[in-house]
Amino acid sequence: MARQSKTASPKNRFDHLLKVIASERFLKKQGLGNEVPFFICPYPADEAVGMEAMRASLVKQLENRGVRVIEINLYDLSIALLRDRGIWDEVLAAEQGIRKDELKELLQGVLDPETHLVPEIGARLLTQEFDVLFLSGVGEVYPFIRSHNVLNNLQSTAKEKPTVMFFPGKYTHSLATGASLDLFGILHDDKYYRAFDITHYEI
Repeated sequence: MARQSKTASPKNRFDHLLKVIASERFLKKQGLGNEVPFFICPYPADEAVGMEAMRASLVKQLENRGVRVIEINLYDLSIALLRDRGIWDEVLAAEQGIRKDELKELLQGVLDPETHLVPEIGARLLTQEFDVLFLSGVGEVYPFIRSHNVLNNLQSTAKEKPTVMFFPGKYTHSLATGASLDLFGILHDDKYYRAFDITHYEI
């Protein structure tokens, strides 16, 4: 199968994702060597609304093919964690009166991927049978949660089944700089190299 163009149309992107994720090779984690089954699905940030609809349609189509998807939106998960800690209303009230760096420090502590976020994801994965994990809400939680920190901490929790992170930006590789998750196509500082670009996955 030919690689997807970096400028693939939404329809071509959908068709590619459906074909890949429903394939036995993908679900059985074949051809990955010893790497964790993490995949990045990059897309232009200005297509975020369309991607939401596409992902919902993709889940339905996959389920029609017998592929069970569990979806975790990092933004929704973060709010749930803040509510569970009883500090959601406190955060909302404090937001107007503190500096952005103070708010960032507060939320990064409460939503730390290693101690809070990933353990909650792990707990949710135990509640139902699934074949693939979809992670979304990456742009909404920036800069409080960084995608590479989530993936780094997920490596020991979500390695049995494929994980697809929907990423509003670019996932680039170069010999000079290594691999980088460029959020919104402009923030070039999240170093992560262990994931595969699903748009280049061939079956």
